[in-house]
This record gives sequence, structure tokens and C-alpha cells, in this order.
Amino acid sequence: MVNVPAHLPQAYSEFARVLDPSIYEPLPDDWLIGITDVVDSTCAINEGRYKDVNYAGASVIAALGNAWGTFDFPFVFRGDGAAFALPPQGLMIATSVLRQVAAFATTNLDLDLRVGLLPVCEIRARGRDVRIARYAVSANATYAMFAGGGLKWAEQQIKNGQYVIKPEKHMTRPDLTGLTCDWTPLPSQQGEILSLLVEPRDHISPEVFAGLAKRVLAVFDAGPRRSHPVSKDIIIPESNGAHLSPKDWAEVASNSDFRKYDDVLRLTLDCTREQIDMAEAILVAAKAKGDVNFGLHRQSHALMTCLVPSGRPDSHLHFLDGMGGGYAKAAEMMEAGEHRRALGAGDTTAMLA
Repeated sequence: MVNVPAHLPQAYSEFARVLDPSIYEPLPDDWLIGITDVVDSTCAINEGRYKDVNYAGASVIAALGNAWGTFDFPFVFRGDGAAFALPPQGLMIATSVLRQVAAFATTNLDLDLRVGLLPVCEIRARGRDVRIARYAVSANATYAMFAGGGLKWAEQQIKNGQYVIKPEKHMTRPDLTGLTCDWTPLPSQQGEILSLLVEPRDHISPEVFAGLAKRVLAVFDAGPRRSHPVSKDIIIPESNGAHLSPKDWAEVASNSDFRKYDDVLRLTLDCTREQIDMAEAILVAAKAKGDVNFGLHRQSHALMTCLVPSGRPDSHLHFLDGMGGGYAKAAEMMEAGEHRRALGAGDTTAMLA
């Protein structure tokens, strides 16, 4: 599956390569950026509803691809939400799908899914950009990577109530054909499943951040299978108990998005506690210098949400998150760091209140 515009350059099979800012190309000004996220996802996760959160997060990708008639557009799964880009002729479809998935999340999952849509030109007018690269995780699966700070800015605006699209009052159910979340959780083989988010500060150059990210990746790449969280042992689906063949399961593992970049480095890894401590030490030092913010969360299992397009079942994609809160919990830690930093820069007495 090639979920990127046709004019973009080749896909790279080495993840470290997509940290190189020089390979990214800007999206056209008139393209659209869509953002979704589950409001108060950590509360739902604390209630044990992590699969519902992940299903809601991935729903816009499935619904938009089915409505658009192809999955050849840039998108990224973020655990409790997603982001995507479409050409301008997709405005009506994107608006309708966003309304549908928001209503579906409320009615069927009892979750508040916030959705928004805006043009790239609005982002550029605010001094940010949206640039795209491609990461080929296998011969059949390619994921889009985003850079330029535009997604981060757009997400914050939508959280602040700008560019928000309201759910349908009279719901038309979105077409979620191919989207499943029925695998049993994937247990750690190395010690812990780590969900890690690393976000560059605005002043740090992309080249410096790439160097830092590669140092962190090197810690985890030293582990078995580069700390891939999908084990070689075949996991049984919850729904019917059927087994995949070893070949089919190997394809599931190879098509999984356990490493990605969308203005934030996002990793779901199976690693040792020592590896986590080593990576955290690197990030604590970088944060103390003011170069990055980061959040991490440790848990015992990973979760897999699968997308198998009906037209191209060979191009199946598998979205990974941590079962214990994953990216949402890591984001919570990162946001707490931002809050403390903001207080430190302002009224320090507020920190003591």
C-alpha cells in the first residue's frame, strides 16, 4: 500500500533515513489536513477501554479510504487519533467522513472524537509547514511520515476549538470495512512494551534532532529484531481462534507501524528495562538543554489494530499501541512537562500552589 501522493520521491526502507529532513517534500498549498483525537482518552483507557480508543483513533483512516476509493493518501495513526492529508477535491468526502466517524464514536463507542479540517495554506501562513516522506516497512506496505511542524500546530488549533467539524446529527454509519481490533494483546518478550514520544522544540534544527533521534534508535536497534513488538510467535485472534500460517504472520509483523515520525518521533517497542533507562538518560539530558520534550509509558503488552483494504488485501496495515495507555499516557507525560516548563517561565509561585 502506497499511502502518499504519486509525485513524491522514492520510499526508504531504512527508518533512520526518514529522519533526514532533506528527503521531505512539501504538500501543495491547497491540500487539506485532517486531525482526529479522542477527548479524555486516558480516562477511557483507565476504565480498560483501550481497544475502543484505538478503534476510534483508526476509524477515520478506514472510513476515508473506503469513501475515497483508495488508501493512496498520506495518513498516520496516533493511538487515540489520526492525521491525514487529501487533495482539495476531497473536501466534501473528508468533511462527511469526519462527521460520520465523530458520530459513530459517540453513538457506538461512547467516546467523544474531536475532528477538524483545514488547508495547508492556513498552516503555512502561521509559519509552519507540512512536508511528506515515505517509509517502506515491507514490499507491500508504505507509511507516510510528516515533518515541518504543521501537524503539531493544526492539532493544537483544533484542540482550541478552531477548524472543528461537528458530528452528524442524523448519523450515516461510516464504512469501516477492513478495520479490526480482534487480536489478543501482544505480550513483551524482552521485559516491557515501551510507548515513546519525542518532540523537537521549535528552535532545534531538524538535523540536530535527527542526530538525537538516531542515538535513541540505536539503543533499541541493538535489541532482538530491533525491539519489534510483534513477536515471531503467532497470536490467536480473539474472534474465532483461527491460526495464521507462519508466512502470513511474518507479513503481519513486517507491515506493522512500530516506528514513525509525524512532527513527533513515535515508537512502540519491546525492550529491556536497561534499554529504556539508557534511552531515557539521553532524552533527559536533551530535555535539560531545552532541545526536546518527551513522554514514555511502560506496560506489559502491545495492541494491534488492523486495516485490510477489501480491494488490496495483500496491502494490509497493522497499527500498534501499548495496552496500558500507550501513546495517550506518553502524551500525558509530555503535556505535563510542557505545563511545568510554562510555569517555570512565568509565575514560579504557581508551581508551589
